[in-house]
This record gives sequence, structure tokens and C-alpha cells, in this order.
Amino acid sequence: MRLLLVEDDALLGASLQQSLKAAGYASDWIQQGDEASVQGSLEPYDVAILDLGLPGLPGLQVLAAWRALGLSMPVIVLTARSHWQEKVEAFNLGADDYVTKPFHIEELLARLSAVHKRSIGIVSGDLAAHGLRLDEHTQTIWLGAQSFELTGTEFRLLRYFMLHPGRILSKSELTEHVYAYDADKDSNVIEVYVNRLRQKIGVDKIQTRRGQGYVFGSREPERSRA
Repeated sequence: MRLLLVEDDALLGASLQQSLKAAGYASDWIQQGDEASVQGSLEPYDVAILDLGLPGLPGLQVLAAWRALGLSMPVIVLTARSHWQEKVEAFNLGADDYVTKPFHIEELLARLSAVHKRSIGIVSGDLAAHGLRLDEHTQTIWLGAQSFELTGTEFRLLRYFMLHPGRILSKSELTEHVYAYDADKDSNVIEVYVNRLRQKIGVDKIQTRRGQGYVFGSREPERSRA
């Protein structure tokens, strides 16, 4: 999953980016509000974490600009201020959650996972599909009583597959959502990691659609029309 992190505090931003990476997220970190307003509209982010006290353009204006463009990516607002009026304004502008500084990183990660899952229609806490259960805390995949540890890239890739079962996912889409902006993106590497995942979870779990990409699990059959 790929995130946009907007935080002007250098120490906090660097710490958050490291924590997000350890938790299996690819993140792009921006410190200026005006730059974030543009960047959020250019890349296909799954979630944005947005500080309100930003130089260049305040966070609430960044959020308003995103929503005015029709961007539906979930947004978690961060702020050192806790006035209820500001919270109400943020929610009215389209924020999905609100975290007041200081906070525990575990709380932010839990809210991040919950907000993203709700945005794609998943309401249960566990990520499970087609006989697999993904432990997002330990980055371990369970197949019945058997478990396999995953590398960072394997984890990000499999989590994206499991969040979108039955969908044809192109190599370019997978690359965009698994790697950060400044990473060395090579869509051919996706094939290598897909093969590694197949060795762990079974070759039948990820199907190849020639010329289109990959499908995790089976596509739902089309309903017959009366």
C-alpha cells in the first residue's frame, strides 16, 4: 500500500516514514502544503496522512483542494491542536479520521489500516481471502496451520492482492502501489515477486492474465441477466 505523508516537522516526518516502512507501507514524504496539494493529485495514493500546520498552504486548504478535484483517497488528519471546531471543519471538508499529537505510532497504524480497509469495503479486522490469513503485525501469511514469513516487498504485494481479490491488476498498477515514488521501479521485478509468493502460498492463488496482469483468487462469475 502506498501512502502520501505530509508533515513539516523533519524529526517527526523521518520517524513516521521509518515506522511506516517497518509496518509494510511505501510512503512519499512531503513537507510543504502547496507541494502536497499538487502531489496528491498526480499519484495513485491509497491513503494520505496530512498534518494541518503546514508551510506554503495550510492542511485544511490542501484537503479542500483534493476534495474539490474529486480525489476520494482516505485522509487521516494530524494536528497538535485539539479544538473541536477544527475537527468538525476537517470532517466537513472530507477527512476520514483525526489524530491529535502527541500520539502512539501503534494507534496511527491501527487507524490507518482500518480507514483503508473501510474505503474498499472490508469491515473485519483480519485480512483473509481464499484460504489465506495475513497477519499484518508480523508480516506472516497463514495457510491453515502452516505459516510463512514474508519479505517487505512480498508483504506489500500480497497485501495489495488480498485487498483486491478477483480484480485484474496490471504490473504497472502493482508497481505504483507497492513502491514509493523515489524507488527504482521496474515492473518486470513484480513477476519475480509473484513467483516467490506462489512458492509460498500455492501457484493456484495468483493467476496470470496474459497481456493484462494478475488476479488473486478467482474472478466472481458474472450474474446472468433476466
